[in-house]
Formats: sequence, structure tokens, C-alpha cells
Amino acid sequence: MNAATIKVWDLPLRLFHWLLVAGFFVAYLTEDDLLSLHVWAGYLVFGLLWFRLLWGFIGNEYARFSSFLSSPAASLAYVKDVVALRAKRYLGHNPAGAAMIVLLLISLLLTTVSGFAVYGADQSAGPLAFIGPDNEKLWEEVHELFANLSLFLVIVHILGVAVESFIHKENLARAMVHGNKKALDEEQSNQN
Repeated sequence: MNAATIKVWDLPLRLFHWLLVAGFFVAYLTEDDLLSLHVWAGYLVFGLLWFRLLWGFIGNEYARFSSFLSSPAASLAYVKDVVALRAKRYLGHNPAGAAMIVLLLISLLLTTVSGFAVYGADQSAGPLAFIGPDNEKLWEEVHELFANLSLFLVIVHILGVAVESFIHKENLARAMVHGNKKALDEEQSNQN
């Protein structure tokens, strides 16, 4: 990359992101049809969530939660600026992106844990094998609810990336492949 770019997304974060995409969609699309694949994809997602939690504390500057988490008010203000097509550009996660990360991590965690409960109730297997079949239908409903909520959040995330890419004339999906983004110009640096 040239001097006008900066490495923002490190390799571990990029691998996490694309493995999470693959794991979630494999799990979502296999559901009951390919139970073993569904379960292993769920384990992958669960493990990746633990990695992201750890990486949020020890990863590079842009991966650390301390560098990007913001208040709900800041996230809403940012969304209003996006709608008005005047959103400030960030090198790392913007306030709306930060909120999306938190929502996705929570939703995916609840999806996997409820999936473990379903697996335990239905198959007497997995980390919650002891759960018993009494509430299997309830766990199935909870699991489906959070899986669908996660899918909804993924769609909103993709739309947000597309809009943000349009506003700032920068391909953010490509940046999540190679890790580089355009450096902030002097005016943008003074605003951050």
C-alpha cells in the first residue's frame, strides 16, 4: 500500500471477521438438515466470540474496545449524521459500528448458548448435555429468535458498511480483506 494508507485491521481481527461470517452462515443454512456441521459451526462461532472478547483487550489499537466503544447517544447521533450524508470519517470503528459490534457479539453469544441448550435437550450432548428434554421446545424458540436477530443485525451491518463506503468513497469490505484504510487527512485528524 502507498503512504496515504494505514494498517487498521490486523490479521487476527480480519481472520476472526471472515471466519465468523463463514461459521454463522454455515450454521444458519444447515440448521436441522446437517446437524453435525451445524453444531461444529456453532462451536466455531462460540470460540471466535471468546477470541474477539480477548482481542478487544490485547489486540491492536483499532481492535481494542477502549478505542471505539461509545455511548448509545453518540451512536444515534452518528446514525443521524449518516442519514444526512455528513457523517465524520473514522479510521477504526465509528460509533454506530461500535454499537453494532456489541449487539452482534451479544446476539451471537445468546444464539450459541441457546444452541448448546437445544443440543443438550435434544441429543443429550455438548456442554449442556445435562439440561434434559423438559424445555427443548422453549430452547428451540429462543435459539431461533437469536439466530434470526443475528441475521437481521448482519444485514443492517452490511447496509451500514455500504452506506459508509458510499459517503466516504472508500471500500470498507475490501479494507477488511487487506487491513488498510486511507489515512485521515489533516482536517479529519483535527476533528478526531
